[in-house]
Amino acid sequence: MNELQVALVVIGVVAVAGILVYNRIQERKFRRQAEAGFSRPYRDALMGDENPVSPTRRVEPELREAGEDVSDSILQEGIGVSEPHFGTALEASDIGATHQGANSMAAGSAANPDPDQQSNPQAVHKGKAAPLPINPMRPRSPLHAIADPVTRPAAIVSAPHDELIEYQIRLKSEGMLAGIFNDAINQARAFTKPVRWMGLPSGSHVWEELLPWSDKHYQEVLVAMQLADRNGAVNEEMLSGLCNLVRSAASPHGIKVLCNDIDESLERARSLDMFCVDVDVLIGLNVVARGDETLPMSRVRLEAGNAGMMLASDGTFQLTDSRGEVIYSLCNHESTPFSPEGLETLETHGITLLFDVPRVPDGIKNFNSMVALGRKLAHEVGGLLVDDNLRPLTDAGIEKIRAQLTQIYNKMESRGIPAGGRLALKLFS
Repeated sequence: MNELQVALVVIGVVAVAGILVYNRIQERKFRRQAEAGFSRPYRDALMGDENPVSPTRRVEPELREAGEDVSDSILQEGIGVSEPHFGTALEASDIGATHQGANSMAAGSAANPDPDQQSNPQAVHKGKAAPLPINPMRPRSPLHAIADPVTRPAAIVSAPHDELIEYQIRLKSEGMLAGIFNDAINQARAFTKPVRWMGLPSGSHVWEELLPWSDKHYQEVLVAMQLADRNGAVNEEMLSGLCNLVRSAASPHGIKVLCNDIDESLERARSLDMFCVDVDVLIGLNVVARGDETLPMSRVRLEAGNAGMMLASDGTFQLTDSRGEVIYSLCNHESTPFSPEGLETLETHGITLLFDVPRVPDGIKNFNSMVALGRKLAHEVGGLLVDDNLRPLTDAGIEKIRAQLTQIYNKMESRGIPAGGRLALKLFS
């Protein structure tokens, strides 16, 4: 073996040894990273949130013929000990059609605030509406937002069962382990109506959201499905399907399941749906440029900011209350949404103020605020305040809208579902 061959052998041995050492170092490094990663808590995307987040705001509005009246008590917040109970709190008289979106009420004319006057503004009942020539809002999802199962504690709630708007299933047995409901909770997400799972821990008097991944034991469990929303009422398949789903989870453990009567619940759902159809109204006030001119968007942005509105991620300016709920919004009358970088160069022939009636508390006061902003915008940008048929809004037209709002709010109050209250926000999400 000559010197060249010896040198090549030595180089080969050194190279192989270097590769082995490098691989061993990398193996230890990745093992440490993997161990560190698996030792931390993680989010399970299949688990539900203790505080589900509502899908963003409203469906795209449609113009419709005059809506009717409405009701819900201001927020019924707080931590409570109220136990669930069976019974019917809804009248079952108004049996009828499902609704599929918000009624939209076109304004008739601008005026000073007077909450007690009545009349019929332009509107179109659901199912007959022609869509507004705008695309202001983000679409809604009917499904629950998925939550963080690990990092947050269970949310304590004041009332485990909203009898006015929910179908109830109740289970009672000492020491029910939360985990037995895990599969049922996952399967219930397929329903197109919200389903809540509440538990009363053993030895406790405070209801909380049931967490199937926890090791808690419950003395009572309540499952509730919302009877109606903007997509219409529940049907028999949904109610019987949920009842059977809960029974299949409970029966292997000898737990008795009590489901509300399905026929009576369907009657309540139809009545609730008709109520929603009557009061689900969206008011739009438009500011349009004169002739072939366009509106100066820099001025629009300034006036919106002065009114306390903020540009939201959906491309609309929004005025919100202390809860973060929208009071009214301002969107482009044309299809292009507003954006921070585009406002200076955007050209549009009109803008629209939108007021989602059943979701706004203190409705007359807040409607008057929107009217005042509409007039100011029209004055500052040199435009016209008009309805959806491009007719100038008069004081008489605004008074007609106020009168219809009064009817709607009275109806909501008498139903026990005040505008902007907790139940209204659930129904008109």
